[in-house]
Amino acid sequence: MPDPVTAPFPWTDVWGQEEAVRALRAAAADPEALAHAWLITGPPGSGRSTLAYAFAAALIAEGPDDEATMRQVLARTHPDVTALRTDKVIITIAEARALVERSYFAPSSGRYRVIVVEDADRMVERTSNVLLKALEEPPERTVWILCAPSEADLLPTIRSRVRPLRLREPEVDDVARLIVHRTGVSPEIAEQAARHAQRHIGMAQRLATDEAARIRRDDTMRAVLGVRGVGDAVEVAGRIVQAATEDAKALTAERDAAERESLLRTVGIAEGQAVPPALRAQVSALEDEQRKRATRSLRDGIDRVLTDLQSLFRDVVLLQFGRTDDLINRELSDQLAALADAWPATRTLDVLDHLAETRESLERNVAPTLALESLLVTVTSGRKP
Repeated sequence: MPDPVTAPFPWTDVWGQEEAVRALRAAAADPEALAHAWLITGPPGSGRSTLAYAFAAALIAEGPDDEATMRQVLARTHPDVTALRTDKVIITIAEARALVERSYFAPSSGRYRVIVVEDADRMVERTSNVLLKALEEPPERTVWILCAPSEADLLPTIRSRVRPLRLREPEVDDVARLIVHRTGVSPEIAEQAARHAQRHIGMAQRLATDEAARIRRDDTMRAVLGVRGVGDAVEVAGRIVQAATEDAKALTAERDAAERESLLRTVGIAEGQAVPPALRAQVSALEDEQRKRATRSLRDGIDRVLTDLQSLFRDVVLLQFGRTDDLINRELSDQLAALADAWPATRTLDVLDHLAETRESLERNVAPTLALESLLVTVTSGRKP
């Protein structure tokens, strides 16, 4: 795989997706071959959004030498690119309607107006229906770019109106080389981070550069392997939720404070001054948005833990079927081998099934602690409670 710095701008940050880059570069250069709506799919961390904005930059710029425009698009500051990336559980109908309205504006200075929806899989059916007509009959110089993990995450009516582009999943070694290039960490740490992140580039970079995150992951894996009864299950579930809550707060607190300060400054309220009754509704609306974002951040944090646990029991299944290569959690190989010998493969498969069910339950607003307690009881007993 080539070094990323040799890729042509604005594709320099797109890693390991040569076929997709070729297809999009050709489309951006040939108006006759350009579809009006695209769906970029690939597993988390495969670079969907990075590719989407590189494509948007190539579409809006006047040509390959118009680097200033492309940099503006990549910075999300160009007036002809409209982006939606939700921090909430779902994309709302109001947000979808605003996108549709924006899509009918003519480009202000670029060749095209580009609408990027990074989390298209977070649209419920009613919200998706808002986009249908705009996707079916967009203005001549508007291009939609939707991003989602898979085509199955969108309604068939949406899929029928877009050109699909499936990204390949990078190999562990590819991700490790990228992390070394970006961060300068040792190849050993980069390889471990890429493996533990299951080739998710963003998560691998965080693990490689955040020792506390690496320690927290290791502690969680060892704690789950050490569960021996219902009491242990309750305790470990509580610890996981507490750690995820603290992590979510750390990720959102600084942004929340900056948003509140910006709002108060905009309406002329000094630091420490009481908010007048006439402006309390605006502050309350901001706080409501921040609570929704915090809920999403917590769920995402717990979902990452569940993804790690799936890798753990996936390794156990491999060992039970005589596979010792390609383990994700090689550092825990002794404990995993002991577990593989202690119970049958059918029990491990039951745990994996319950892990998938737990993820679905969390999307349905089941209390995280209860969902994890139920999962860990299954781990320790081999039976669903």
